[in-house]
Amino acid sequence: MNIIAWLIVVCEIGFWLVIILGLLTRYILKRNRLGLFFLALTPVIDLILLIATGVDLYRGATATKVHAIAAVYIGISIAFGRSMIEWADIRFQYYVMKKGLKPVKKFGIDYAKHYFKSWGQHVLAFLIGAGILFVLIYLINDSSRTEVLDGFLKVWTIVLGVDFLIGISNFIWPKRAKR
Repeated sequence: MNIIAWLIVVCEIGFWLVIILGLLTRYILKRNRLGLFFLALTPVIDLILLIATGVDLYRGATATKVHAIAAVYIGISIAFGRSMIEWADIRFQYYVMKKGLKPVKKFGIDYAKHYFKSWGQHVLAFLIGAGILFVLIYLINDSSRTEVLDGFLKVWTIVLGVDFLIGISNFIWPKRAKR
């Protein structure tokens, strides 16, 4: 595995570590500002990955799937980051702090609306990630070195379309509670 692949793994671990650290600091230590500081570090992790990926390609590396995954990861992290933090916050409050409402699973039209909102986040992630990929392709300006990035854009566009169809299908065939 190359350095960028390892950095993606480290960034994902770091993402969840700063969230956990932020929640522990906020709720256990009762230090709200410090907790918010840790939670605010999540975009810094994305920035580190973006810089490392850009530097690797700038130094002459041929773009690989790992470079494309880095762009996808950054887009997803930015677009879904806040909702992932909220998800973790709700569960931390309920399961660790023993307060707040129990997280509930959504069904029917509520689930369909929630899924479609997440599809909107997917669109945002796509715009960010595709933007990064386009910038990398433009800056490298060598199609033989960026062929993989083009391929990832095509596949991600298809995935986005399939996700849209799934989102619409949730309104037609709503998710039902298990009995």
